[in-house]
Amino acid sequence: MPLDQIGRTLASVYDNLVTEGVPEHLAALVRRVRQTADDAPARRGPEIAAAAAIHPQVALVVEDDPEIRALAETLLEETELDVIGCDSAEAALSVLQARGGDVALVFADIRLAGRMDGLQLARAVATLWPRARLVVTSGHGLPRPDLPPEAVFIPKPWRPLDVLVQAERATAEPAPPVV
Repeated sequence: MPLDQIGRTLASVYDNLVTEGVPEHLAALVRRVRQTADDAPARRGPEIAAAAAIHPQVALVVEDDPEIRALAETLLEETELDVIGCDSAEAALSVLQARGGDVALVFADIRLAGRMDGLQLARAVATLWPRARLVVTSGHGLPRPDLPPEAVFIPKPWRPLDVLVQAERATAEPAPPVV
């Protein structure tokens, strides 16, 4: 069985356990397998590496209010990122499972439709997709919610410039190493 197939299988099982809490050593193993799978096309040859380069970086907007989500999507469409909008953490996790290696920015509200909230999503992204820049927002008077240390918090109403700065950092700054 190829290593990338093992990684995808392990990652999909792990994603289902995120909300229950999983030991960090398992999370580290999943990240290493994913990094190896993400790096595999470059090692296989120029044709496959060129095909992998076709997939542009993605900004994932996770917001249950359609008007605010549309505003954030429109704003981020002005960057070099492709934009995908989701109304729930579960929908965002599906996108991340499919395109996690392409996701450069996750911009998520804390209150979301569905069973998971934005804090649970933030923990999952920090654990499974640590190379994605994680920006969390809320308009409910939270000074700085209990977020992973690498997450950025922007209170609502956010300024468009603040969101664009985070998008620029997601594409310009090197991704953190996978540990």
